[in-house]
Amino acid sequence: MFQQLMQRERAAPPADLSQRWLLLEAAHVLGQTRLGPHLDTHARMLALAWETRDGREVLGQLLRLLLVPLGHLTGRLPLGNAGRSNISAFQAMPIREDIAALIEQVAQAVDGPR
Repeated sequence: MFQQLMQRERAAPPADLSQRWLLLEAAHVLGQTRLGPHLDTHARMLALAWETRDGREVLGQLLRLLLVPLGHLTGRLPLGNAGRSNISAFQAMPIREDIAALIEQVAQAVDGPR
């Protein structure tokens, strides 16, 4: 499902920023326990932040790209964290309802109704 979320983000209309960010946040939640997908998500978040000229988000994503390998080496990953710079890079949290709903929607599209 990680790849489907990333593909949907790439295919989303460029102007639909809220949907694009939501897709990346969902991908982050799903991929953050695996180094490659975790790095891929933050790289794409950095690209979107750069595209939208959001300096705060650019800096936040650069920091997260540096922290991801360390988090994986130490096993200290903030599970449930959506990966954006508006929340601490160290804060674990419950998965947001909108993210959980999107993950379920993509799961049903991929696997069929549950």
